[in-house]
Amino acid sequence: MDFDFTDDQDMLRDSVRKWVDKAYDFERRRSIVRAGGFSRDTWRALADLGLTGLYVPEAHGGMGFGPVDAMVVMEELGRGLVMEPFAQGALIAGATIAGHAPEALQSAWLPKIASGEALVVLAHQERAARYRLNHVTTTAKKNGAAWTLSGAKSIVPVGDQADAFIVPARVSGAADDPAGIALFLVERNASGVTTRGYPTQDGARAAEVTLDNSPASVIAQAGQGFAALEHAVDIGIAALCAEGVGAMDKLVALTVEYMNTRKQFGVPIATFQALRHRIADVKMQLELGRSMSYFASLKLNDEPAARRRALAQAKLQLGNSMRFVGQQCVQLHGGIGVTDEYVGSHYFKRLTVMEMAFGDTMHQLGEVAARMEDTAGVFA
Repeated sequence: MDFDFTDDQDMLRDSVRKWVDKAYDFERRRSIVRAGGFSRDTWRALADLGLTGLYVPEAHGGMGFGPVDAMVVMEELGRGLVMEPFAQGALIAGATIAGHAPEALQSAWLPKIASGEALVVLAHQERAARYRLNHVTTTAKKNGAAWTLSGAKSIVPVGDQADAFIVPARVSGAADDPAGIALFLVERNASGVTTRGYPTQDGARAAEVTLDNSPASVIAQAGQGFAALEHAVDIGIAALCAEGVGAMDKLVALTVEYMNTRKQFGVPIATFQALRHRIADVKMQLELGRSMSYFASLKLNDEPAARRRALAQAKLQLGNSMRFVGQQCVQLHGGIGVTDEYVGSHYFKRLTVMEMAFGDTMHQLGEVAARMEDTAGVFA
């Protein structure tokens, strides 16, 4: 199989890397953390690069690119520890609205997403759901042609700063019935919408979002809504995997550089055989994660059953890799590895948070097992 990137993809990677190196260094990131964990100026800079229109069709002012291009961008953003929710606001929002929303909603929102004028994020997590996408207690009621939503969503990325939310809500059925779930778009400044923002462990920002008879527009009706939600989450998982690879890549490079400069007994610690074996294990986990990230992106356009299984497998491996790489690199640094002043500790925090997003490692292990019963645990 050919894993070479096209010239256009190499140029895309190079342009994003140059922007990160020039405009998003560690001190810039620290200033954004102190300011609350989100910068609208940075979001506009990503839009100026054309990245916010990556998944938006050309007819609506976007670039109309695909999963591999998104993977390239996410790796570089992960390498730079960029906190702005690019996967949410550009990839998930662009693909979900372009792929499932009626034409009127596409025309209203896709050009604004592509230009960076509108930041739209997925608000799907609910208390007690434990990563189960079918557990939705937020309710949707129809009055004539209009819909209103009532309920609460948790850990919504930059929820108190976003312009709108993509919200799964229940039209019918019990709390765990996927057939009764529809997908809606709710504007943050709509009546009945309240948000409570807070910083996350990695320095970014999230919010609790409460809806009280808030007006909403339909993206996907019940019957198609749950499939659209699953697709949105799979896009998020693939993006997270690529971001994790970029972050691990940089953390490993920092660790190797430290081992080559830190001396004990008058020699660099990189010459110690036991530590060389440990960094070899770290690199093995990084490459396992990289291969599964490629697998995830290449499977995003498959039919739903194969796609869901592949994304669960990828997130499971990335969860294991991110935990191992993060912990080992901190150990190889010693005490400096957990200090706030050292950039390596922030990569460790980010990897830890990513391992919990869109289903932690134990959840994904259960997902993989449930989707492989017919093969007795053998990959088909």
